[in-house]
This record gives sequence, C-alpha cells and structure tokens, in this order.
Amino acid sequence: MEKITFSRTDISEDVLLQLTKTSELIKRLNSLSLVNHIQKQEIVKELFGSSGSNPFVGDNFHCDFGKNIHVGDNFHADYNCTMLDVAEIHIGNNCLIGPDVGIYTAGHRLQPEGRTLDGYGIPITIGNDVWVGGHSVILPGVVIGDGAVIAAGSVVTSNVAPRTLVAGNPAKFKKEII
Repeated sequence: MEKITFSRTDISEDVLLQLTKTSELIKRLNSLSLVNHIQKQEIVKELFGSSGSNPFVGDNFHCDFGKNIHVGDNFHADYNCTMLDVAEIHIGNNCLIGPDVGIYTAGHRLQPEGRTLDGYGIPITIGNDVWVGGHSVILPGVVIGDGAVIAAGSVVTSNVAPRTLVAGNPAKFKKEII
C-alpha cells in the first residue's frame, strides 16, 4: 500500500479549494432529511470519487476530500460516519456501515517532535458484502475481505480475512462465517 505524506503547515491553494468544495457538499448533504433520498444520492455521487447505484449516507456524515472515497452498489453508511480520506478508501458492493463508524486513512508521527507539521495517509480497502458494526474504527492500511463482519465497537488495526467475524480492541479473529 502506498503511503501518502502531507504537510499540515504548507497547504496548496488547490487543496484549500478542494476542502472548501467538500465542506459545501457535506453541508448540503447533511441539511437534507432522509425523505430527500434522491437528492442525497446525487450529492453523494458528486462528493465521492465514484459511487455505484443506490448509495445511502445517513445524517451527520463527514470526510476530508470525498474524491478519495469509492463505493460500490448498495452502499449504506448509517448516521455519524466519518471518513478521513487523505488516501483512497475503496468499499465494495452491498456493504453496511453502522452508526458512529470511523474509517481513517490518516495518521501522524508517534514522536511529539514535529507531529503538528505533517501527516500521512494509507489506503483502506473494504471488500464486498461487509458489515461494519456501530462504533467501530478502521485504521490506515487495513484490508477487509469479502463477507467479513466487524463486531460493534471494534478497532481494526490489521487485515481481516474474507468471511470471518472479528471483535474487540484491537479486533481479533472470533470465527469463520460459513
């Protein structure tokens, strides 16, 4: 996975314009009620880098850029979903994201010296037919296989095999899904 580095102190005009555009789209998206699902889908398709059919994003969605998010058909993100997309996030078809989930490609230095100066992003990939339970966190560089289930409240720090259930902090293998 390619690690992307960025400066927190020297932000280009292009990046500022993209952040401003994203912020405006998110405000529009979050201002609409769920009965306006067609309008919400149109905004999602403009906000995300790519989107399959029938995307659903619940209330209070947040992301950095939007353009780095790619979702398949029947994507469903419940309310209070946050995606830090300084690197790409790829989510397959028929994925369910529970409430209060964080998907974070962004990170920073462990050492306090210089931590506020720069950061990095590592892409995240979530396969097809994945269910991410509420209050879970997916950290940079993680790949989640097709058909996996992330139990509520899990912190996913490493890859998840297809058709497995993981749970805990850090998330650990619990069983295969047959």
